[in-house]
Amino acid sequence: MKYTLGRTVVISLGGSVLCPDSIDVTYIKHLRKLILKFIRRNRRFIIVTGGGRICRVYQKAAEDIAGVTDEDKDWIGIHSTRLHAHLMRTAFRKEASPVVIDSRHRITKLKYPVTIASGWRPGRSTDYIAVQLAADFAVPEVVIAGKPDHVYDRDHQRHFDARPFEVLAWKKYRRIVPSKWSPGMHAPVDPVAAKLAGERRIKAIVVNGRDMRNMLNLLTGRDFKGTIIE
Repeated sequence: MKYTLGRTVVISLGGSVLCPDSIDVTYIKHLRKLILKFIRRNRRFIIVTGGGRICRVYQKAAEDIAGVTDEDKDWIGIHSTRLHAHLMRTAFRKEASPVVIDSRHRITKLKYPVTIASGWRPGRSTDYIAVQLAADFAVPEVVIAGKPDHVYDRDHQRHFDARPFEVLAWKKYRRIVPSKWSPGMHAPVDPVAAKLAGERRIKAIVVNGRDMRNMLNLLTGRDFKGTIIE
């Protein structure tokens, strides 16, 4: 399967990709090298960082200590995404905007080759932020670079016969995933983001963010492994 991305690429970068157990410095170096390669070809990147495992560790700790509301859990998640965002901004210090987008319209023009964004408000994941930024900056798709290499018709970790999709409509995707957001939810694209993407006609390209060769193939318009939701 092939797909041609435009000049501006929006990537929702899963926190579990950046920090599976601890900060994966080697991975970030490889990602930085890949993105710099395309910056030299006049491409721009908006990278939205997720919270991942570290977010869930803090959420569980808060739950164990005192019991917390979903809004409290979401705020913990948002701050973990901001920590990751500032790490990525530092990794691209020479190329990135000095301002991390931590609320809508914080940046209205893309003046730098790389722009980093974090979580904004409770009630959604950073997938939603990526979709909203794609809509705001007239980018027709977002790259969901997390752990799953495809969208499956059922939980592929529990069902060995789960079937991967290459192309999927938003309407069908929304029947596969839960209809409501909950903090720490595991879904290729969260339901709030999926609803917005369907309304704004933004495509999502779900790929394994840790497979650097596959990411290269996607960015160069070659055959890649993943799912396009449209």
